Amino acid sequence: MHSVENRFLTIVTATTLLVVVPLLAVYFMLTSERIVRERMNSVDVLIGTATQSLGKPVWDLDSQSVSRIANSLLLDDVVTAVSIRDTSGVISVNASNAQDEAATRRESKIVTRDINYVDRDGSRKIGTLTLTIDQHATHAGFEKDEISMLAVLLLSVGVVFAAAVICNRLIVMRPLNRLTAAIEATDQLSSRRRVDWHSRDEMGALAASFNRMQDKLEREELELKRAHDRATEIYNGTPAMLFSLDSLDRITAVSDYWLAATGYSRENVIGRSFLELLDPQSHDIYRDRTGRPDDKGGTTCEVTLPLRKADGTWMTVLILETTGPADHSELNSLSVMTDVTALKEAESRNLSLAITDHLTGQLNRQGFEAALHKAIRTADESGEQLACLFIDLDRFKWINDNLGHAAGDDLLRKVVERSREHLRDKDIMARLGGDEFAILITAPRAQTIAGEIGERVCAALRNPFNLRGTEVGISASMGMAIYPLQADSSADLILKADMAMYDRKRAGKNGLCIFDSSMLDDARERHELEQSIEAALRNDWVETHLQPIISLRNGMIAGFEALMRIKHPERGLIAPGKIIEIAEENGSIGRIGERVMEQSIAHLARISELEGTEETYLAINFSPLQFDISLPSRLAALLLRHHIAPKRIVIEITEAVLMLDNPDVHAVLAQLSEFGCQIALDDFGTGYSSLSYLSRFPVDIVKVDQSFTRSLTIGNSDARRKSRMLIKGIRTISHQMGCSVVAEGVETAEQAEVLGKLGIDFGQGYLFARPLDINSTMAMLESDSEAKESHHDTAHLNVESA
Repeated sequence: MHSVENRFLTIVTATTLLVVVPLLAVYFMLTSERIVRERMNSVDVLIGTATQSLGKPVWDLDSQSVSRIANSLLLDDVVTAVSIRDTSGVISVNASNAQDEAATRRESKIVTRDINYVDRDGSRKIGTLTLTIDQHATHAGFEKDEISMLAVLLLSVGVVFAAAVICNRLIVMRPLNRLTAAIEATDQLSSRRRVDWHSRDEMGALAASFNRMQDKLEREELELKRAHDRATEIYNGTPAMLFSLDSLDRITAVSDYWLAATGYSRENVIGRSFLELLDPQSHDIYRDRTGRPDDKGGTTCEVTLPLRKADGTWMTVLILETTGPADHSELNSLSVMTDVTALKEAESRNLSLAITDHLTGQLNRQGFEAALHKAIRTADESGEQLACLFIDLDRFKWINDNLGHAAGDDLLRKVVERSREHLRDKDIMARLGGDEFAILITAPRAQTIAGEIGERVCAALRNPFNLRGTEVGISASMGMAIYPLQADSSADLILKADMAMYDRKRAGKNGLCIFDSSMLDDARERHELEQSIEAALRNDWVETHLQPIISLRNGMIAGFEALMRIKHPERGLIAPGKIIEIAEENGSIGRIGERVMEQSIAHLARISELEGTEETYLAINFSPLQFDISLPSRLAALLLRHHIAPKRIVIEITEAVLMLDNPDVHAVLAQLSEFGCQIALDDFGTGYSSLSYLSRFPVDIVKVDQSFTRSLTIGNSDARRKSRMLIKGIRTISHQMGCSVVAEGVETAEQAEVLGKLGIDFGQGYLFARPLDINSTMAMLESDSEAKESHHDTAHLNVESA
């Protein structure tokens, strides 16, 4: 461990080595040079003295004296050897220091001086003195002389070093160790320990700051603990199922309310993955949950899942989860869990009610469309075909109106029961509304199987139904379309099956019709006609043409029949044929009828201005849908406006109106009859029980259908004879009932002659005149004035004269 004290010692030691040691080295170097210099000076003095002393003994050749002087020279520490010789070679003295033989091996210096003798003749050289100087000995004086000074210096450095270490320990390390101990105690023991140190220096200020920080942290920690306790109390006391998850979806906290609702204990769930509590089939849904960003940078998401409680039962929960910002990975998510089990069960019940027909127990339209979407996906995946049978009951409205809605409901239930007997278990049946049903059949050869099932269902529905003691016979019109052969979507499949069903109805009902592409052309034509009808009503293209009704006795005009036409600016004059049928289906027949009634009465008022036409009547055709309680009052207002007597108005109705057997229709007919209007029964002999209507309703005129008129002059004689007998029978019964008879579709003079002989009162057809607009009708009447004054042959009134 790199402690502060070790670092301090390192710094002090390094400083000593870098500063004190170089200074000592310099000191040693300078001192050594001084000592050497002084010793060498001493040697020079010694040699000088020795040469002076040796002058006389050498001159006198006194060997003993010379030897004594040589030995005295050896007494000096630096002299290791002495050699004295005279010039004559008599004296040769060599002396050395035998105690230190190694001196001669050490580095030495040879010093030679001449020995001179001075007499009255002057100074002369008489010999030489050679000294061997030990250079190491010249430094020996430093070890002895300077050792005390060096010791004092080293002692001073050691004292300073020791003082630094002691002061560091007392002034720096002691408070620092206490501060370190306080920090470690705070970290390991989670206690706010203070530093017991008081001084007026930086360490004292540091200790005081640390103690103040500890006091502040202790207060904040206490406040945080109180806040945490309050948050935990609120978290657990909130009456909601709260729980928190970490980034790995592990449970980190749960509220008491969550525990009470689920039955778990806190110890059993904390740390567990939340997925362990969910239905395994819901794991992917929970993992793939995605949230929408909120204004705080986090996300919020909702998910509904089944959760297993502690007792093993399941509850459906709605989880609203809030997660913190993405850069705060440590934050847990907070989730609110709501028990929606009852709500989901209610939703399931409501969904079942929403997609189920309450009367029959089958799917309704909404449920059928959902099942159809699913069946199409399944068919696409399996490569199978899907057949849709669209069923509409025939005569159901009659049963509802005559036997009551309770009987109608009973019939619908029995239709489902009887149809179900011929379906497979996987076939889907639905009631789309009213008396409309649909059946879905999935199979590799769906058209063949669906065709067989459809035929069996149609055959089964032809058998009478017992409705509360009354046997009732109905039939079904059925259309079939195949996916993907004939349709490419669910809506297209229903549409084309519906088109096939309506084609079956127009073809006579009671049977199965398979969709054909030609039906699209018919549908397109019907759509164009619907658009033409709306455009005609909007742009006033509806016109009322008049066709004369001629007396077969005198050829006079007895009245006119008002016939509707649409004068289209592009398609020209459109005959009523399909227009009436389409208008009755889409509900526009009421507006068309109102327009025709207003125009035809206005036309009659204009015709009445001509002489001899005051008694002619006007026959107006009425659809069954026009018979509402306001019809008599509206008709009366129009007649009053144009000053037309009610007896000049003939209300033409078909057997379909009478077959409704509707009390409101009967009341309207009775009011019109009482008002003075005449009632004409159109297309007599083509419906059901036509003769009974003559006695049950206030009929004044019977109009023989044109099919009977045409059969008078075509075919073999037997057929013509039977036609005459039928027409004669109609005339006889009608006259006995007080009704006049009008023959429709008179196109030849032969037909007119035969009808006259059979006693028919009036005739109407192209032989006399085609339907004409009001202007052409007025021109015809004005130009043929002879027809108004005479009662001759009807040939004067034929259309060529117009």
